[in-house]
Amino acid sequence: MIPLSYNVRNLVVRKSTTIAAVAGIALVTFLFAAVFMLNNGIKDTLGRSGRADNAIILRQGSDAELSSGFNADQVAMLAAKEMVAHAPDGAPLAVGESVVVVTLEKKGTDGVSNVQVRGTGPIVWDLRPEVQIIAGRKPQPGTDEVVIGKAIRGSFQGCDLGQSFDLKKNRPVKVVGIFSAAGSTFESEVWADVDFVRAAFGRPTNISSARVHLTSASKFDAFKADVESDKTLGLQVVRESVYYERQAGPTGFFLTFLGVVIAVFFALGAIIGASITMYAQVSNRTKEIGTLRALGFSRTSILSSFVIEALLVAAVGGLIGVLVSLIMGMFTFSTMNFATWSEIVIRFSTSPSIVISSLIFALVMGFVGGFLPALRAARMSPLAAIRD
Repeated sequence: MIPLSYNVRNLVVRKSTTIAAVAGIALVTFLFAAVFMLNNGIKDTLGRSGRADNAIILRQGSDAELSSGFNADQVAMLAAKEMVAHAPDGAPLAVGESVVVVTLEKKGTDGVSNVQVRGTGPIVWDLRPEVQIIAGRKPQPGTDEVVIGKAIRGSFQGCDLGQSFDLKKNRPVKVVGIFSAAGSTFESEVWADVDFVRAAFGRPTNISSARVHLTSASKFDAFKADVESDKTLGLQVVRESVYYERQAGPTGFFLTFLGVVIAVFFALGAIIGASITMYAQVSNRTKEIGTLRALGFSRTSILSSFVIEALLVAAVGGLIGVLVSLIMGMFTFSTMNFATWSEIVIRFSTSPSIVISSLIFALVMGFVGGFLPALRAARMSPLAAIRD
C-alpha cells in the first residue's frame, strides 16, 4: 500500500490545483449545510411557539387561525372546563384571540411586507410565562397601545419603542413595549388588545381562536373529546405543539427544496472541477505512476492512492465549508410563512446530524470526482507511463 504521506506531499506540492478543488467543495458544502440549517431554524422557531400542555381551539374545518372564526362568548365556556389550569389569582388560563395580517412599510426601503397582529387579553402573560417585556411596558387593556416582538423591532416604519403606525387606515397604535418569546415565532408579531383589534377590523363579536393552558399535557385528549363532542359548538381542538409543527411544513419544504436544487447544481460543478483537477494530475504524473508500478505497487494500490487524495481534498473542503456555515448561526433571516402569509424572522440553526451529513456529502463529491481519474491511473501500463 502506498504511504499516506505520499498523498499529503503531492497535495502540498500542487498547491494551486489543491486550493481550487478545496474551495469548490467548501462552497458546495457550505450551501448544503446552510440549506438544512435554515430548515432546522424554521422548525425550531415555530416549534418553540407551541407547548404540549396548551391547546388551540379553532372553528371546525379550519387549519389556521387566519381562516378560523367563532363567537367570543364561547371562550367563557371553554375556560370553565375542569382540565383548564388557573393563574395564581384564580383566573382560568384561557384567552380568546383575534389574528389578522396587516401590510407595513419596510424601514429603509420602498417595499412592504405582511406582519401578523395578534389581538389578545391580559391573561396571556400568565398563559405564556416565557414571553417577557425587555423594553418599555405592557399595554393597557382597552387602549390603542401595542407591544412588538424583538425580531421585527425597527424593521418596519413606526415599529419601535415610543413610535406609532397605522394598524388600519385611521387606526393608529402606539408601541409601548418590546417583548421576547424564547426565540419563537411570536417575536415576529404585534400584540394588541383583542377588543381594539376586533373593533378595528369589524369583528365585534368574533375571535379567530382560543388558547387554554391545561393542568397537564395528559389532559389534552380529555379536553379535546369534551369540546368536540358538543356538535353545536362547531369547534375543533389541536395541541399547540402539533399546530406549529404543521405550520412549519410548507415553508420548510419549499426553502429546503429550492436550496437542495441549487446545492445539487453547485455539487455537479464541484464534481466536474474535481474530476478535471484529478485528470490533470494523472496526466502530469504518468512517469511517477509508471515508477510506482515498476516498484511493485499494484493497480489496486494506485487506485486507492488517487482516491485517497481526492477524499483528503474533499475532507478539507468539507470541514472548511461546515466551519463557515456555523457562522450563519449568528445571523437571522426573514421569510414568508406560507401558513399565515406573514413575515417571520428565523435564525440558522445547526445540529450534529447536519454537520455529519454535510461532511459525508463532501466526501461523496470527492469520491465521485476522483474515482474515474484514479481508475485511469491504475490502468496505465508501467512501460508506457515511463516512456511518456
